[in-house]
Amino acid sequence: MKRIRLLALPALLWLGVLFIFPMLLIVLLSFSKRGQYGQVIYQFTLGNYGRVFDPLYAGIFFDTLALAFVTTAMSLLLGYPLAYYISRLERSAQQIWLLLVMIPFWINFLVRSYAWVIILRSQGVVNTLLLSLGWIDEPLPLLYNNGSVLLGMVYTLLPFMVLPVYVSLEQMDRRKLEAAYDLGATPLKAFWHVTLPLTHTGVVTGSILVFVSSIGMFVVPDVMGGAKSALIGNVIQNQFLSARDWPFGSALSIVLILLSMLLIYLYFRATRLPGREEGAV
Repeated sequence: MKRIRLLALPALLWLGVLFIFPMLLIVLLSFSKRGQYGQVIYQFTLGNYGRVFDPLYAGIFFDTLALAFVTTAMSLLLGYPLAYYISRLERSAQQIWLLLVMIPFWINFLVRSYAWVIILRSQGVVNTLLLSLGWIDEPLPLLYNNGSVLLGMVYTLLPFMVLPVYVSLEQMDRRKLEAAYDLGATPLKAFWHVTLPLTHTGVVTGSILVFVSSIGMFVVPDVMGGAKSALIGNVIQNQFLSARDWPFGSALSIVLILLSMLLIYLYFRATRLPGREEGAV
């Protein structure tokens, strides 16, 4: 057993050096002060956390959480049917569809974002097509708004929902589904009472992956939202790179992490299935 534990040592060291240590440094910075010229002054203060609750930043936090929830919900509504469809195909067809789902990962994230700009801008593909067909008289405002940001985030994060749900569907014991049909269950009831509970793990995993990724997203809002869509990720990026207020940016990051952990915990509690509580048989 001890030898098996040693196998985890390299990964633990890697996490300690590249995750835990930087996180401790961020915590230290969050209690520090910003100098006149942007330098960090290591003097204890709670002022950075007091600024977090300013109505301006509180509103940005709320907008970020709302967009993250909507992104997660839309990814689930789109990703679950796709994963279900893929799981019902022949093995060779499944491999093709999974390849299509993963192809976007092979393209640079920034390139994909700017591709959407080309498609949605005033002189882009969509508006040019609609104008040529005579369906509109002037270009539609498809870019630099919350709708375009939502589109970009769902497009970017959809594979993180599809793949975990697909794995759960593949591992599902289909004999239980057949038993439900034998007992007279309709397809809808069989899905609701058998398939969905059995794929609960995949839904939870995919939802957490999408939510955590979307709540800290800053590239898509910056490229596709412009100045009209300020999310907390963009604010943190600005504090570190432009405003040079590392202590306040660190405080925003810590609050975001704690808030994410709280929401994930509440999500686990809300989605826990009957019979899976501690001590249940």
